[in-house]
Amino acid sequence: MTEALHVVCPHCDGVNRLPAERLAEGGKCGRCKNALFTGEPVALDAARFERHLAKSDLPLIVDFWAAWCGPCRAMAPIFERAAKGLEPRARFIKIDVDANPELAQRYGIQGIPALFAFQGGKITARQSGVAQEAQLRGWVERFAPKLAA
Repeated sequence: MTEALHVVCPHCDGVNRLPAERLAEGGKCGRCKNALFTGEPVALDAARFERHLAKSDLPLIVDFWAAWCGPCRAMAPIFERAAKGLEPRARFIKIDVDANPELAQRYGIQGIPALFAFQGGKITARQSGVAQEAQLRGWVERFAPKLAA
Protein backbone atom coordinates (compact mmCIF):
# COMPACT_ATOMS: atom_id res chain seq x y z
CA MET A 1 0.00 0.00 0.00
CA THR A 2 1.33 3.44 -0.88
CA GLU A 3 1.31 6.42 1.40
CA ALA A 4 -1.29 9.03 0.46
CA LEU A 5 -0.64 12.68 1.19
CA HIS A 6 -3.32 15.26 1.90
CA VAL A 7 -2.93 18.17 -0.50
CA VAL A 8 -5.10 21.27 -0.13
CA CYS A 9 -6.25 22.80 -3.42
CA PRO A 10 -4.89 26.33 -3.97
CA HIS A 11 -8.14 27.30 -5.74
CA CYS A 12 -11.05 25.94 -3.68
CA ASP A 13 -9.25 24.70 -0.52
CA GLY A 14 -10.64 21.20 -1.00
CA VAL A 15 -8.56 18.46 0.59
CA ASN A 16 -7.29 15.84 -1.87
CA ARG A 17 -5.48 12.55 -1.29
CA LEU A 18 -2.53 12.05 -3.61
CA PRO A 19 -0.21 9.01 -3.53
CA ALA A 20 3.26 10.17 -2.47
CA GLU A 21 4.92 8.45 -5.42
CA ARG A 22 2.66 10.37 -7.83
CA LEU A 23 3.32 13.78 -6.31
CA ALA A 24 5.61 14.78 -9.19
CA GLU A 25 2.76 14.18 -11.62
CA GLY A 26 0.72 16.91 -9.95
CA GLY A 27 -2.92 16.10 -10.25
CA LYS A 28 -6.26 17.84 -10.30
CA CYS A 29 -8.55 18.74 -7.47
CA GLY A 30 -11.42 16.31 -7.02
CA ARG A 31 -13.75 19.19 -6.16
CA CYS A 32 -12.98 22.04 -8.60
CA LYS A 33 -10.94 20.09 -11.21
CA ASN A 34 -8.15 22.73 -11.27
CA ALA A 35 -4.47 21.80 -11.05
CA LEU A 36 -3.27 21.13 -7.51
CA PHE A 37 0.11 22.70 -8.32
CA THR A 38 0.59 25.84 -10.37
CA GLY A 39 4.26 26.61 -9.71
CA GLU A 40 3.23 29.96 -8.22
CA PRO A 41 2.84 31.21 -4.65
CA VAL A 42 -0.72 31.14 -3.35
CA ALA A 43 -2.07 34.31 -1.70
CA LEU A 44 -4.20 33.34 1.29
CA ASP A 45 -6.21 35.15 3.93
CA ALA A 46 -6.31 34.01 7.56
CA ALA A 47 -9.19 31.55 7.18
CA ARG A 48 -7.77 29.89 4.08
CA PHE A 49 -4.32 29.73 5.67
CA GLU A 50 -5.79 27.95 8.70
CA ARG A 51 -7.27 25.28 6.42
CA HIS A 52 -3.98 24.72 4.61
CA LEU A 53 -2.09 24.63 7.91
CA ALA A 54 -4.49 22.12 9.48
CA LYS A 55 -5.06 19.83 6.50
CA SER A 56 -1.89 19.76 4.35
CA ASP A 57 0.72 17.03 4.61
CA LEU A 58 3.09 19.13 2.51
CA PRO A 59 5.40 21.64 4.13
CA LEU A 60 4.13 25.19 3.85
CA ILE A 61 6.73 27.82 3.00
CA VAL A 62 5.16 31.14 3.93
CA ASP A 63 6.18 34.69 3.05
CA PHE A 64 4.58 37.28 5.37
CA TRP A 65 4.84 40.55 3.42
CA ALA A 66 3.29 43.96 2.68
CA ALA A 67 2.94 45.88 -0.59
CA TRP A 68 4.67 49.01 0.79
CA CYS A 69 7.78 47.07 1.94
CA GLY A 70 10.87 47.43 -0.26
CA PRO A 71 12.61 44.26 0.98
CA CYS A 72 9.32 42.37 0.45
CA ARG A 73 9.31 43.49 -3.19
CA ALA A 74 12.93 42.28 -3.47
CA MET A 75 11.94 38.92 -1.95
CA ALA A 76 8.95 38.40 -4.28
CA PRO A 77 10.84 37.19 -7.40
CA ILE A 78 13.06 34.92 -5.30
CA PHE A 79 9.98 33.39 -3.68
CA GLU A 80 8.30 32.98 -7.08
CA ARG A 81 11.36 31.19 -8.54
CA ALA A 82 11.45 28.88 -5.51
CA ALA A 83 7.75 28.05 -5.94
CA LYS A 84 8.25 27.31 -9.60
CA GLY A 85 11.25 25.09 -8.97
CA LEU A 86 10.22 23.32 -5.78
CA GLU A 87 6.51 22.62 -6.11
CA PRO A 88 4.99 20.03 -5.67
CA ARG A 89 7.25 19.12 -2.74
CA ALA A 90 5.98 22.12 -0.76
CA ARG A 91 3.21 24.71 -0.97
CA PHE A 92 4.42 28.31 -1.24
CA ILE A 93 2.08 30.81 0.41
CA LYS A 94 2.01 34.60 0.63
CA ILE A 95 0.26 36.34 3.52
CA ASP A 96 -0.30 40.11 3.35
CA VAL A 97 0.27 41.30 6.93
CA ASP A 98 -1.75 44.49 6.38
CA ALA A 99 -4.81 42.46 5.39
CA ASN A 100 -4.17 39.75 8.03
CA PRO A 101 -2.73 41.46 11.13
CA GLU A 102 -4.00 38.69 13.41
CA LEU A 103 -1.65 36.21 11.73
CA ALA A 104 1.30 38.59 12.01
CA GLN A 105 0.53 39.02 15.71
CA ARG A 106 0.06 35.29 16.33
CA TYR A 107 3.46 34.46 14.84
CA GLY A 108 5.25 37.37 16.49
CA ILE A 109 6.26 39.03 13.25
CA GLN A 110 8.12 42.24 13.98
CA GLY A 111 9.87 42.73 10.64
CA ILE A 112 9.00 41.79 7.09
CA PRO A 113 9.53 39.93 4.95
CA ALA A 114 9.25 37.11 7.45
CA LEU A 115 9.68 33.62 6.08
CA PHE A 116 8.38 30.54 7.85
CA ALA A 117 8.38 26.82 7.16
CA PHE A 118 5.50 24.83 8.68
CA GLN A 119 5.22 21.06 8.83
CA GLY A 120 2.30 19.28 10.46
CA GLY A 121 0.85 22.62 11.53
CA LYS A 122 3.97 23.59 13.50
CA ILE A 123 6.76 26.06 12.77
CA THR A 124 9.91 24.21 11.75
CA ALA A 125 12.02 27.17 10.57
CA ARG A 126 11.81 30.94 10.35
CA GLN A 127 13.83 33.89 9.12
CA SER A 128 13.31 37.64 9.01
CA GLY A 129 14.49 39.58 5.98
CA VAL A 130 15.27 38.65 2.42
CA ALA A 131 16.44 35.05 1.93
CA GLN A 132 18.13 33.45 -1.00
CA GLU A 133 16.49 30.69 -2.98
CA ALA A 134 19.08 28.23 -1.60
CA GLN A 135 17.71 28.71 1.92
CA LEU A 136 14.15 27.99 0.78
CA ARG A 137 15.43 24.96 -1.15
CA GLY A 138 17.17 23.77 2.04
CA TRP A 139 13.92 23.98 3.98
CA VAL A 140 12.11 21.96 1.32
CA GLU A 141 14.92 19.36 1.27
CA ARG A 142 14.67 18.99 5.07
CA PHE A 143 10.91 18.80 5.43
CA ALA A 144 9.33 17.67 2.14
CA PRO A 145 8.54 14.16 0.96
CA LYS A 146 11.02 12.74 -1.51
CA LEU A 147 9.79 12.42 -5.08
CA ALA A 148 10.02 9.15 -6.98
CA ALA A 149 12.73 9.18 -9.66
